[in-house]
Amino acid sequence: MLDRIIRDVGDLKAHGIGAVAISSNDPVSYPDDSFENMQRLARERQLPFPYLFDESQAVARAYDAVCTPDFFGYNKQLELQYRGRLDASKRAPVPGAIRELYEAMVQVAETGRGPEHQVPSMGCSIKWKAA
Repeated sequence: MLDRIIRDVGDLKAHGIGAVAISSNDPVSYPDDSFENMQRLARERQLPFPYLFDESQAVARAYDAVCTPDFFGYNKQLELQYRGRLDASKRAPVPGAIRELYEAMVQVAETGRGPEHQVPSMGCSIKWKAA
């Protein structure tokens, strides 16, 4: 999936659309999601977007994020216009899958509005810290 995210974020730059990724997973219970591992992944994959760490998990809670990845797309007025999935694929690409995030964000760039039909993101749950 990361390859498709990198592709779509790169292609969206041509439309004046930027992106950031935010990891909110608890690295104590899930060491693979540590800040150090995120930094290594970002370097190795040369991510075309900032990869941020939500140590307190406040950002995930503020956005009501529920899974990874969970995509949020905003217009120029910072109004939420897209809350959906990357495409119909899960882990492995589905041949011919519509690039839902890409197409939605191009529409937002052109009209200021997201598509009426949006399919929620699917993925692993966010790894919340113990209360």
